[in-house]
Amino acid sequence: MTTEELVIGVDIGGTNTTVGLVDRNGHLHDDATVPTRADEAAPRLIARLDESIRGLLARRPAARMKGIGIGAPNANYYRGTVESPPNLSWKGVTDVVGLFRRYSEVPVVITNDANAAAIGELLFGAGKGLKDFIVITLGTGLGSGLIVNGELVYGHDGFAGELGHMTARPGGRECGCGRRGCLETYCSATGICRTVYELLADRRAESELRGIAFNDLTAKMISDAAERGDTIAREAFAVTGEILGTKLADSVVHTSPAAIILSGGLTAAGTLIFEPTALHLERHLLNIFKGKVKLLPSGLKERGAGVLGAAALAWTELEKSHSR
Repeated sequence: MTTEELVIGVDIGGTNTTVGLVDRNGHLHDDATVPTRADEAAPRLIARLDESIRGLLARRPAARMKGIGIGAPNANYYRGTVESPPNLSWKGVTDVVGLFRRYSEVPVVITNDANAAAIGELLFGAGKGLKDFIVITLGTGLGSGLIVNGELVYGHDGFAGELGHMTARPGGRECGCGRRGCLETYCSATGICRTVYELLADRRAESELRGIAFNDLTAKMISDAAERGDTIAREAFAVTGEILGTKLADSVVHTSPAAIILSGGLTAAGTLIFEPTALHLERHLLNIFKGKVKLLPSGLKERGAGVLGAAALAWTELEKSHSR
């Protein structure tokens, strides 16, 4: 029987957590999803995840687990911790790597979910062959990861690259971080819903979105309405793309990336979000960068992107340890 070398990718989300078995080529062999239960203490979640991992490995007796990579909100790569995550009840600093090590002796590494996405693109996705690029995840919030010279930038404390909290509008919308005007309050699934309601208040145009309560409105509804020609929905995407493209042009000056990769649920809108973002990115670039920065969709399958990113983190750390 041929031994399969696999790592475990763990994608911890506010609602669900997915674990998967991934090989060196980025092939997802098997996965399982469990409810995160955001109000549950971290040790109990990790115990349930260990049960799922053992179940996956039991179905692949030839598998040899090499390591565990974890993507999670507010995760700190250097400390192995999750620190005051916004969508979980875990207070303060939680030693997630230490909790996983109670169940396994293989190497365990963690980073925030957007950083994991960036490493996933580098190893398995649209960033293959590139050394310098930025990944932007457009989900409930806006996450980001910076790849420079083929490596993820963590900064001195593990929290580098939080582009979602650049100020897009000084004194603007209140953000979950406690500040105002952050980019993610405008350019995210939540942000575009807020934009729609501002437009509905300011415009008299007919819109199929007028009868939808704010708490029921989704980015998918806005995208579908825009595809049907709804003027408010289309303007919401135009506004979102303008703000996003403009701020991405600002971010280019820091690392001079060859590409910016957009991923996450909002990108399912396709050209509705890509076209205005690309237009305003190019329009606001410093002259020396014009024509040099591509705007690309993710190269990872949406269903398994989080797990693949976390697995890529594990494979990257294993390669680092072998090269020392």
